[in-house]
Amino acid sequence: MKSWLIAALMALLLGGCSSVDIADYRNEKPQLDLARYFDGTVDAWGVFQDRSGKVVKRFKVTIDAQWRGDVGTLDEHFEYSDGSTQRRVWTVTKLADGRYTGRADDVVGEATGEAQGNALRWRYTMALPVDGSIYHVAFDDWMFLMDDKTMLNRSFMTKFGVELGQVTLSFRKR
Repeated sequence: MKSWLIAALMALLLGGCSSVDIADYRNEKPQLDLARYFDGTVDAWGVFQDRSGKVVKRFKVTIDAQWRGDVGTLDEHFEYSDGSTQRRVWTVTKLADGRYTGRADDVVGEATGEAQGNALRWRYTMALPVDGSIYHVAFDDWMFLMDDKTMLNRSFMTKFGVELGQVTLSFRKR
């Protein structure tokens, strides 16, 4: 009996470690086309949560986006609940087979992404300033197009494989 219980617990633990594959969304509608969605002005509202789930900061983002061929510029203007502001400018390049790369000043190296169906998985490392120090934090973003105007995003933040928290956003295209 004891060995059965241990085997069942191990199966649950290992199953919890499995990762969702972007291909799981290949047949979902509506079809996400980043160049079509991020074209013009997009507003977003979000929260940062620590690993316990407590909301530690709220924010609003206005994104001015435009594409020239396969290269898009997403000019993001953040307004945080503590009154601070921030600007990030992404340069995103569309590659073959639903793949994307991106760069921004506070992103370490290059972001990579893949879109299938209504979903995009976007991964990157960001240099985050905290109390006078810079920390490199890995982000694993999952975005889901709900309709032609609405997209939801959930980001998981980790450092050295340890979850630091999550960021949740709701996008609305004007």
